[in-house]
Parts: sequence; C-alpha cells; structure tokens
Amino acid sequence: MAFPPAFLDELIARNPIEDVVGQYVQLKRSGANYFGLCPFHSEKTGSFSVAPNKQIYYCFGCHKGGGVINFIMDIENLSYPDAVRFLAKRAGLEVPEDDRYQSRYREQERLWKLCKDAARFFHQQLKSDAGKPGRAYLAGRGMDWQTVTKFGIGFAVDDWHTLENAMRKQGYTREELIAADLVGEREKDGRRYSYDRFTNRVMFPLIDVRGNVVGFAGRTLDANYQGRKYLNSKDTLIFNKRNFVFGMNLAKKSKQGRIILCEGPMDAIACHQFGFDCAVASQGTSLTQEQINIIGKYTDQVVMTFDSDFAGQNATQRAITMFEKAGISVRILRFEGAKDADEFLHKYGADRFSVLLEGSADQADYRLQSLKSQYDLSKDDQKVEFLKKAAVLISGFPNAIEREIYGAKAAEAAGITPDAMKLEISRAYKNRRRREQKKEEEKNLSPVTALQPAARGLRYDNIRSARAEEVVLRQVLRDASQFELLKDLPPEAFSAPVLGKAYAALRERYRAGHDVSLAVLQDFTPEELAHLTGVARANDEPVSEQALRDCAAAILEEHQKSQQGQGEDALRATLERMKNKKGYGG
Repeated sequence: MAFPPAFLDELIARNPIEDVVGQYVQLKRSGANYFGLCPFHSEKTGSFSVAPNKQIYYCFGCHKGGGVINFIMDIENLSYPDAVRFLAKRAGLEVPEDDRYQSRYREQERLWKLCKDAARFFHQQLKSDAGKPGRAYLAGRGMDWQTVTKFGIGFAVDDWHTLENAMRKQGYTREELIAADLVGEREKDGRRYSYDRFTNRVMFPLIDVRGNVVGFAGRTLDANYQGRKYLNSKDTLIFNKRNFVFGMNLAKKSKQGRIILCEGPMDAIACHQFGFDCAVASQGTSLTQEQINIIGKYTDQVVMTFDSDFAGQNATQRAITMFEKAGISVRILRFEGAKDADEFLHKYGADRFSVLLEGSADQADYRLQSLKSQYDLSKDDQKVEFLKKAAVLISGFPNAIEREIYGAKAAEAAGITPDAMKLEISRAYKNRRRREQKKEEEKNLSPVTALQPAARGLRYDNIRSARAEEVVLRQVLRDASQFELLKDLPPEAFSAPVLGKAYAALRERYRAGHDVSLAVLQDFTPEELAHLTGVARANDEPVSEQALRDCAAAILEEHQKSQQGQGEDALRATLERMKNKKGYGG
C-alpha cells in the first residue's frame, strides 16, 4: 500500500528510531550516534549504529539497515503494512483508510480466521468418533492428550468434502478455502470440482511467531499411500514455507537458552512433551537462510537433531555452514539406539536425553567423525585419503587450538603421530591462506567488483554513473533544497535501478512539501533499504553545488552513451544546459 506521505511523516516523528530500537538493543551514545550489539547477527563488538538525525540504523557487520519501519519489519518479521500498523499502535495513531491496503489486510485477516476455525474443526474431529484412527495413531506414538491440546493437533477424516462443507456453513467462500490451500480444484468433463486437500490425516496446525494459524501439515494414516507421509500447505498470502519454523511460537518463550532444531514436527512435539520447550522443527532437511534468521532472533546457540541417515547428514553439514555465517554456534546430537529424538525420548526418557544434550558434539567434532565414517582406516590407501581430507577440513577451523586438538584426534584415528598430522594441517592451512589472499587481491584489483553493492540481488552495471548517483542521493538526503539544482536530471537517467527509484521517490516527496528521508520510503525491499542506508552513511562530505553539477553531468553522459542513439538529441540538449550553468566543473 502507498500510505499518505503526511501520515508517514507523523508516524516517523512519533517513533524516534533511537527509542524504538532501544527497546530491542542496549544502545550507548557516542557523539551524535548510538551504538550497540546487532540484533540480527551474533557479535561481541558492537557494529550496530543508530543515527537519530537521519532516522536510520545500519550494521557494519551484516549490512542490514534502513529506517524505523524497516527495523520493525526485520525484528518482528512483519510486512511493510503490518510494521506501519505496529508503529501506529505504539504511537497512538490511527492508520488512514486505504482501499487497496484495507482490502489486502482484510483478506489476510480473513484467511487467518479461516485457518484458525479449520484448526478448531480438525481438533473437534479428532475428539469425535470419526477421529478414532487419529487418536489411535497419536497414542501409538506415545503422545499424551495435554500435548495434543497444546499443539492443537486434529484429524481430517477420509472424505473429500467434510472440511469444505463445515467451513461453508460458517460463511467462508470456496475462493477463500482455495486461497488458504484447504481446498483444491480439478477439472473433469469440462467442469471444475473442489475437494478437501487434507483427508485421512493427523493434522498439525502451523502457527507463526505471532500466534496466527497460517497453514497445516498433515500426516497420512494410509499405510499403502505411495506419496510423502506429510502433506504441507502450499505458499499462500499468509504462509511462506521458507519463512516458517514449526514450534517457534512456543520455543521463543523458553528459558533454556538454546534452540533444539529437529527435522520434523513429531520430534519437536516429543521434546516439548518431555520438558524441552525450546524445540522447533524445520519441516524437512532443506533449511533456509530465512529460517536461520528467525532462529537467530531468539538464540545464538542451536543443537541440531537431524536424522543420522545420508540425507540428514548432508543437511547437517549444510546447516552448520549457514549457522556459522549467521554467528550462531552449533552442536550436534547423535542418537544411539534410536533414529530420532521422538524415538529416543520415548525409549530412554528425559534424563538420558538431558545427558545426551550436555554431551552433544560441537560442529568440528561432528564433521571430523562424519568424514571418518566414510573410510575404512584398516586400509592404507583409504587411511591416506582420510588424512588428506581431514587436514583440509581442520585447516579451515578458526583458531590454532582447535586445529591442534582435532589434528591430534585425526592422527589417533589413523594411527600416525600428532607431529606428522600437524605438518599436513600446516601445509593445508598455508595453501588455504594463499588461495584466500589471491582471491582478496583479485577482488581489490578489480574496482568494478569492489564497488558493487554487498547485496547479491543488486548490481551496478555502470560504476562511474552509479558512484555519481550515490553522491547525488547523499547530498539531497542532507539538504533537500539541492533538488532545485537537479531539475534537469530525470530519474530514468540513473543506471542503477534502486538508486533511480529512490531518487524519484525522494524528489516526489520534496515537490509535495514532505520530509525527504529514507525512513519513509515505501515499496523497497529490505535489501534495497539496507543498501540505500549504507550509501547514506558512506561519508559526510560537505554539500557542494559544484559536486552536484559534476555528478549530474556524469550521470547524463553515461546515460547518453547507453542509449546508443535512442533519444540522443534530447539528452545532448539536457547535457548542454547542465554544462552552461554556473559552477559546472566538467
């Protein structure tokens, strides 16, 4: 939605960024700005800054940044309109009516309500005579009724229209049921037929961190079913599987100081039943960066309990790297005598699980043990191959102490001296450092690469023009009256789409008499706003009319070259006007 500019100005004014951020981050003032530990990644030295005069925040570590609305979007995992509503409520402001926004939000609210009513219906079905197969399955898995109620577990009967008919009676339309992915459609003999998506399944409501039911996971009870055991909701207006972590609505309240990450809902639910209320599930092995970011908002310590099969081991290896990049420490739980957390807890109980948790292997030990399991160390050729791979692996560990400890473990496993292994690790470490230095030198020698935006999704196709465009943005953000000197510089002349989009939006606000600030920009992605914030904070060069004219001329020159004769005459005329103005430095 495009909120009225005057409303956004008032919203920003009533929500000073240092006050809002200060509710989530312990800030210390230093000069004109505030600094603290970044809430979006783990760090020991504060690289997170808040600039009250510019109403922006920026992290020099993970490069997140933006205004107060963007901060609330990131920290609370909200959409732009919902973040505005959040801040409006905080400031006691009423959100202005807007047909497009109100229509979309009403649709979301309607789907949230529908999914909640569907969850209640499934739960009632589980308690009814029709739910006997579901109750038998859950009892067979050792689940008590208190846990069933806590997670709102239900049952979808073996019928194609039971849910649809029940929800239609409550006033929901077929279109709404399809939009929530509770009902599907198919065509036969030229006619379209609807059907319940979930039948003969135990139903697990998918509840987001704010307590909204956004979808379902259904576990089939058909022993002869050829497809996947679990059927999950598809992405909808209110559900995105990449941004969802099962059980986080409960685990975020845990006082255990860590998150236990399981592979599926049954493992996470079993953990909760046995008193481990910090358990969540990733809905499979394909862990996403978005899920890691959500987990990282609540902890910097994760214990992974993925299955020990081939897929589980590969997923664990991938996840370790992703968690490390996010600054989250990882330990790995290995099960003996059970294939997963659910089976282990019911077989051995909570006390044994606690012992297992405390003795969980750190990621380095897990990776070394996983590598070792791939080789038969009784054979010399495989022993040599293991030691080579182990040396490369250990050479990547962050400090010398870890390299020495795990080098000794690898040496002991293969039956060689620690000194010999230390020599091999040292050689691998030097090779790694040479490759890294060469890569860094190549990057530094390539100005085009070095000057590119940090976000992968953004790219400068014309470095000369883009650098000039950055200066223009910085200048008008510091002194909006500089737009008067840029009347002949159209947004379409900008080579970088994100910079041109920001320039156009800011110029429109200036012409309408509203505040010119990054904090009030709408329709920008978090990555775009973070990049624009980095541009705004790049330096504090003084506002200069000559610099503006130089940059505007450079932008127009580069744009003229790119047109290859298309509209060349008009651009040449504009360029000449810029050159003839007083103070042009070209």
